[in-house]
Amino acid sequence: MKKNIVMLLSLMMLVSIFTGCQSKGPNKLVIAARGGSHVTAMEAVKASFEKENNVKVEIIGLESADLKKKISLDSKNKAGAYDLIMADDPWMPEFSEAGIFANLSKLGIKGDDDFEESSLKLGKNPYATGDLYALPFSGNVQMFFYNKKLLDSHQYEPPKSWEDVLKIANEIHTADGKAGYVIRGQQGNPIVSDFLPIFWAYGGQIFDGNWKSQVDTAAGEQALNTYIKLLASGTNYETTDIVSSVSEGRAAMALGWPSWFIKGGNASADFSPIPSKASSTAAPTSTGMIGNWMMGVTSNSHNPELAAKFLTFITSSETQKAMVEHGGVPTRKSVYLDSELAAKYKHFPVQLKALQNSVARPRTAKWSRVEEALGAELSAAIAGTKSVKDALSQANTAINKIMQ
Repeated sequence: MKKNIVMLLSLMMLVSIFTGCQSKGPNKLVIAARGGSHVTAMEAVKASFEKENNVKVEIIGLESADLKKKISLDSKNKAGAYDLIMADDPWMPEFSEAGIFANLSKLGIKGDDDFEESSLKLGKNPYATGDLYALPFSGNVQMFFYNKKLLDSHQYEPPKSWEDVLKIANEIHTADGKAGYVIRGQQGNPIVSDFLPIFWAYGGQIFDGNWKSQVDTAAGEQALNTYIKLLASGTNYETTDIVSSVSEGRAAMALGWPSWFIKGGNASADFSPIPSKASSTAAPTSTGMIGNWMMGVTSNSHNPELAAKFLTFITSSETQKAMVEHGGVPTRKSVYLDSELAAKYKHFPVQLKALQNSVARPRTAKWSRVEEALGAELSAAIAGTKSVKDALSQANTAINKIMQ
């Protein structure tokens, strides 16, 4: 009897252990991501990684401001809720300074030569030269969009200089009564992002080598005067109206991000790299603002090695090619240059060229505050409540105060 009881108890223990093993689910990785097409693209390709690594990948899509806030708060916890995070590239200096990202170099990840160089630099700390902390996930970059029918009617090719942009804008506005050029002049990030490519074309830089503001300079005055003249030939719209007006021929030209005008292989307006010169006789310079979304492993990830493995998978050329069909934006040269993809996505060669001639916003953790200060003064100048000189002078003072 006693022997039977012992055997029964042993059998029950084995069943319990077996049941426990059976009920134990796979490992889990949690990604905090920018919501929208980024999440859609990852969801479409993650299954093969999950199966091969016996892991469940949970992707939480958030709006930009909420994403940054949640990442910052979670970074203070010893055991983080997220294993991987996405970050808009201007956040990189702030996140690096706060120690939010794990050092990818120490996790065995190296950025290979197939990554577009300007994109890969964004994930290094110090910028461009230091260790790798994030890989470029989405290769967004500003481009120049125009209504081909309007330009053709006046026998113009896409402009190569801002002098040409202004000339075309004035002619179309005068002759056709349409907006020659549309600015995105809302205070803060919109107007700063819209203005900087013109400022860079005139040879301007926000800071000198000692982080002193260089906004109140000849380049700043020339660029802002040009910006105000462009507005006089057109109008000031928010994103949705910029896209519809250029696409429908109510406006001729504007700056924008590819995701505004291009869905899949279909573009609602024609496109080219942003004009690289102030005038036809000026020296060309890089002018397109880069705006990649980066991805890295959190310093407080519960499984950093597996997270690093997923990061390698999701940014590989093979996976990037697959994600293109679901709204993914490549960061690898081989994907942009793939003949089949380039035949379907006509903007790929142009976007790669724009990335290769792009400019990163200043690599400072204080950029968001600088952007607010500069945006306020630019808005005052285009509204006419301050002169160009006064707006730039006061922007200079405000930026230097922030940097101190």
